[in-house]
Amino acid sequence: MPLPLSKEQKAEAIHSIRRFASEKLDLQLSELQAESFLDYIFKEIGPFAFNEGIAEAQKFLLRFGEDLPGTCFREPMTYWEESGSKVVRRKPQD
Repeated sequence: MPLPLSKEQKAEAIHSIRRFASEKLDLQLSELQAESFLDYIFKEIGPFAFNEGIAEAQKFLLRFGEDLPGTCFREPMTYWEESGSKVVRRKPQD
């Protein structure tokens, strides 16, 4: 799965891969090799992160939707209440 990176972001990622390979793996990768590795990671490993992100977003939206009445409820008929005094009312039960 291709990830839309700007030229600057892609160059930064390639530089990071080359540095990692050199310092941690004692390998000297060319720019083309590092770019190919980056493409491989996006295609093979990227979908795991993408799918997890979708699952987390779905969970968040479901939780938010379950409490929608509690989140968005507004008390009606409050115009004539005295200023400064709050009347505590309960939200309607489902």
